Amino acid sequence: MQIGIPKEIKTQENRVGLTPQAVAQLVRSGHAVRVEAGAGVGSGYADAEYQAAGAQIASVEAVWQAALVVKVKEPQPVEIARLGPAQTLFCYLHLAPDAPQTDGLLASGCTAIAFETVEDGHRRLPLLAPMSEVAGCLAPQVGAMALHAWRGGRGVLLGGVPGVAPADVLVLGGGVVGTHAARVALGMGADVTLLDRDLNRLKALDVQFGGRVKTAHAGMLHTLIRQSDMIIGAVLIPGAKAPHLIRRADLAELRTGCVLVDVAIDQGGCFETSRPTTHDDPTYLIDGVVHYCVANMPGAVSRTATQALTAAVLPYAQTLADQGWQAALRADPGLAKGLNVHAGGLYEPNVAEVQGKPLAVLADALA
Repeated sequence: MQIGIPKEIKTQENRVGLTPQAVAQLVRSGHAVRVEAGAGVGSGYADAEYQAAGAQIASVEAVWQAALVVKVKEPQPVEIARLGPAQTLFCYLHLAPDAPQTDGLLASGCTAIAFETVEDGHRRLPLLAPMSEVAGCLAPQVGAMALHAWRGGRGVLLGGVPGVAPADVLVLGGGVVGTHAARVALGMGADVTLLDRDLNRLKALDVQFGGRVKTAHAGMLHTLIRQSDMIIGAVLIPGAKAPHLIRRADLAELRTGCVLVDVAIDQGGCFETSRPTTHDDPTYLIDGVVHYCVANMPGAVSRTATQALTAAVLPYAQTLADQGWQAALRADPGLAKGLNVHAGGLYEPNVAEVQGKPLAVLADALA
C-alpha cells in the first residue's frame, strides 16, 4: 500500500506521524512510504534518515495522494481539501467540538479513523494514552510558568521554600492525564489534590500514591477551587465534548492569579471560559484568572512525543496497510471504534449526538 506521512502545519506542531524506524518496518513489509520533505525535522529526524529507511521524500501533493495518510493532528482545511473517497486518514481528529472539520471530512468522502476513539481489548484508549501521559506530565510544568507574576499568576513557587508553604494544585480527573499530572506536581513539591467522581478510582489512587496525594470526590469541587493556586482540567469522555466543570460565574470564587490548565481543550475544554491557544501565545486572563489552553501540548516536547506515539500507532498502521481498512476493522472491534467518517457517513455516536447529525451504521461500512 502507498502510505503518506505529511508535515504537520498546525501552529508550533513539531511532531511527525511515524519515526524513520517505523517507516523501515513498513517498507520491509512491502509498502511504499512517501514522507513530505522536512516532515520530521521538528522531532529531530532528517529527510536523509527517512530515505535510509526506504522512504521516498516527496512533495506535499504527492504525499496527500497516498491511499493511507498517517499524521498526528487533525487535518486543517487545506489538507481536508486534498482528501478523496479512495483515501484513509489515520490521526487525531477530536471532532466533537469541531463541526466544520466534521463537515469537511464528510464532504471529502474519505475514510477517517481517529486515534482517540480506538479501543483495546480492555476498553482502554491505546492511541490516546501516550499523548495523555505526555500532556499530564507537562501540565504542572507549564502551570508553574503561568503562576509567575509577569504572566498574571499569583507569583507562587510551586514547591515553596523552607518556611513558605508550597502551591495548592487541584487535578480534576483521575485518569491517565490526571495521574501523570499529580505525579509530576508532587515531584515538584506542590500540595496536590486529585478529584474524581469514582470512589473506587480514588481508593486506587490513594494506594498508588501512598497517601502523599490527597483525594477528593467530585462533590467537593466548589470548595476546593477556592483554595487552589493551580487547577488542571484532565477530564475525558471518549469521543465526546468535555463537560464544563468550572463555569464563568465560578471564576469570582477563585484566587486572583489562579492558573487553569485545560488539558481537555482538544475536546472543547472543561472550563467554560477556555478557548484554544498556541505555544506562541499560550495564556490569557479572564477576571484575574490565568488560562493555559494550548491545543497541542505534546508538540512542545516533539521528539519524546513522536517516539511515544509511534510505538502505539505503528502496529495499527501496519495492520491497516497489510489488510486494508475494512478487513482490519472487521477483525478488530476496538480498531473499528476508531471509524469516525466514511463515504459521507458519520460513525462516532458522541459526535453525532453533540452535532445533531445522523449516525451511520457500522455494519454497512464493513460489509
